[in-house]
Amino acid sequence: MKPDEIEAKSFAIIDAEAGSHNFSPDAWKIVRRMIHTTADFEYMQMVRISTNAVAAGINAIRKGCTVITDTNMAKTGIRKDLLAGFGGRCECLMADPRVAEQAKQRGVTRARVAVETAAPMMKNGIYVVGNAPTALLHLLDMLKNKAADPALVVGLPVGFVNAAESKAALMETNVPYISNVGRKGGSTVAASVINALALIACERT
Repeated sequence: MKPDEIEAKSFAIIDAEAGSHNFSPDAWKIVRRMIHTTADFEYMQMVRISTNAVAAGINAIRKGCTVITDTNMAKTGIRKDLLAGFGGRCECLMADPRVAEQAKQRGVTRARVAVETAAPMMKNGIYVVGNAPTALLHLLDMLKNKAADPALVVGLPVGFVNAAESKAALMETNVPYISNVGRKGGSTVAASVINALALIACERT
């Protein structure tokens, strides 16, 4: 089978096994792709999408926004060609030597410095956290201080220390978000959310 045939069959299986649900058509395209990436139907119960998040993400992509990721793994999984079709791009500053050097000098994590360095690119952009709760927590601090203004936050850190807690804190903000409750998440899931949004944006051209 060709890749597109495999994907279509996978989606058909997911639709059949998921059964009825209350997601809007666009939200379901996002959740279905998360399930497709993980083979985990629990995302149907765990996902949290703020009221205006899907529209905010689609509009940002269609306006050629910058998508900033906390890991190169998330960046690798994102369809840069779809973003480029609207004049957008994807950036990850975690591996930037200047970020690493500044983090070392200050005695803080690279995730923290990367978030701060990305602040100018965040205006009307999308910030994606698929690994580090530290990045999401510091971004939340910046939001409180009005030091960052993203159009959308995709908050899907994974792990046992502050992953669930940082997502819970994100859900208490006014920023549009796509997240989930609990410890699960990861860079591949976060990338799948961006790809779903970008594909929806392409459908509307």
